[in-house]
Amino acid sequence: DTSAADIFIMIALEFLLLTFMMALAWYLLKFLFPNAPKLRVMGLFGCTHKSVALGIPLINAIYEDNPLVGFYTLPLLIWHPMQLIIGTFLAPRLSDFVDKEEERLSQNDLVLAEENDNNA
Repeated sequence: DTSAADIFIMIALEFLLLTFMMALAWYLLKFLFPNAPKLRVMGLFGCTHKSVALGIPLINAIYEDNPLVGFYTLPLLIWHPMQLIIGTFLAPRLSDFVDKEEERLSQNDLVLAEENDNNA
């Protein structure tokens, strides 16, 4: 038997897992692609966003005759909207990050070009 408290605990754990995975992806992508802010943002969503379109049919294929298949799909049905909500919250902030980071990188390129011209 599943109670409402169990479902709320699952939602909280999924939220913690998603935010942890997004933070981990963000810092790993910062390490791997320090000068590619667009790639970093794309990777953030690519690493953590999984599809309901693949998950639901897969769960149904594995547990097709099980009467609890609805409970097995519930975490995925919560995960997907949670991704959308968090992504909607982060999108304007990430857009600002990309703009500022690209401006910073272009200024660094100008400084390096000036230093090379002075050294030549």
